[in-house]
Amino acid sequence: MKKLTLNSILISLALVLSFVERFIPLNLLVPVPGLKLGLANIVTMFALFYLDIPSAITITVLRCVLASLIFGGMSSLIYSLSGAFFALVIMIILKLGYEKAFSLVGISMGGAAAHNSGQIVAASLMMKNTAIFAYLPILLITGLVTGILTAIIAMNLFLVFDKNNRVKY
Repeated sequence: MKKLTLNSILISLALVLSFVERFIPLNLLVPVPGLKLGLANIVTMFALFYLDIPSAITITVLRCVLASLIFGGMSSLIYSLSGAFFALVIMIILKLGYEKAFSLVGISMGGAAAHNSGQIVAASLMMKNTAIFAYLPILLITGLVTGILTAIIAMNLFLVFDKNNRVKY
């Protein structure tokens, strides 16, 4: 029951972060359409590091579905799920090398790059056009920067959780 409760709280937190980042006008700083910080990715990384892979998958999928129902539509669900799926798979793989080869920053950057790649693949399939791949280098560069920012936030949160030993289910 504690795990279900914690997962529910994390899904809610990821939804709130998804909502909040809609009001951060990144396009004023960097004129790249569709650019987001990926704050909900902090919750995904938390689930990967403090819970387990099934929880991370559940939280990610439900966040995507609920966010699309609340804020978007079917096309946003396809983009969201494809990006989240690519990101989650890459972060799970990179986490296997955690502390040996990859830091939290590397895992976050890998997830951000994979997220952008997943969304471009989905866009290409939906539009039946590969020209959209020309946009990928721009998304990868901005994704790496946002991946670093979310990793810095996550590292600081993880330090607090580790210091206070608060996460147990």
